Amino acid sequence: MAKKVDKNAYRFERKYLIRNVSLNEVKQAALFHPKGFVPIFHPRTINNIYFDTLGLRDYFDNVEGDQHRAKVRIRWYGELYGFKKKPVLEFKVKNGLMGYKDSYRLAPFTLDENFSKEIFLEVLRNSNLPQYVLDAVSCLHPMLLNRYDRIYYLSLDKKFRITIDSNLTFHKISFLRPISLEKNLERDSVIMEMKYNREEDVEARNISTHFPFLLTKSSKYVRGVDSLYFRTD
Repeated sequence: MAKKVDKNAYRFERKYLIRNVSLNEVKQAALFHPKGFVPIFHPRTINNIYFDTLGLRDYFDNVEGDQHRAKVRIRWYGELYGFKKKPVLEFKVKNGLMGYKDSYRLAPFTLDENFSKEIFLEVLRNSNLPQYVLDAVSCLHPMLLNRYDRIYYLSLDKKFRITIDSNLTFHKISFLRPISLEKNLERDSVIMEMKYNREEDVEARNISTHFPFLLTKSSKYVRGVDSLYFRTD
């Protein structure tokens, strides 16, 4: 997108893909961390539609680890299908290990068997979006619908936030088939992310040493596309 971004908008995300460990054990690791993490907000169910080119440009940029890469999605909370009162269009942009999120409120829409490219374009037109956003999104196609439960923690000094995601579900989606029965559910995986500003990176490395989990690269979009489109089993 043609937008100049203040370097202070970028933040770090440290990710942990945790397998065969219960959600309760992951929560305990956060609660008993010496940094002092406490629950914030209410647990929420997050839904995303990821958009990409038909050639999966953003998918391959992420798989190949390009320095500058992006993902485009529509996000909402609550039920997977039906009327979406407050959907948000998000551009998640990465530059190396740092990234920022650019968000735009969308006009309400309904996700059901009638969802189509015409309806999607009408939502964009009714959302008062900048022209460069319209140009960037209008040529994209829905590729993945995912859903997961998220809980939130914040350090006592309010410098570090942790999110823990579980019950990850991936669905195929397209304008021709907006509601798909084909899905992949990851019951044995939990994804934990620690998010913080760039000036806190030294302390973040120390915080990470107290978690009994390994840092990893884990994109939900990449995992979903792999499991639904490129799996070999």
